[in-house]
Amino acid sequence: MARYGERFIHRIFTEGEVAYCMHRREPAIHFAGRFASKEAAMKALGTGHSQGVLWHDVEIVRDDGRPPQLRFHGGAARRFEAMGGRSSLLTITHSDGLALAQVLVVGG
Repeated sequence: MARYGERFIHRIFTEGEVAYCMHRREPAIHFAGRFASKEAAMKALGTGHSQGVLWHDVEIVRDDGRPPQLRFHGGAARRFEAMGGRSSLLTITHSDGLALAQVLVVGG
């Protein structure tokens, strides 16, 4: 973020993710958690950042104060459906200098 600023943020994160992080006291650690979540989701889909799965195709949302959840769009949604995904599980943790995320895709 320090190196590429707004250009990086808008290339990687959706408008909703940007709004959420920017309203936090320490936006950078929340962006880091979401970045780790997107990477973990892409790995769980078996694609990484390839095969038509783009950064904006994986979105981390928080509805009604519930824990963070994944929403798949575009290429990520197609891959999720193709692998028989019914739901996904996400856990995020972060501190001042570290962000970790785990994603499980639950299928049929």
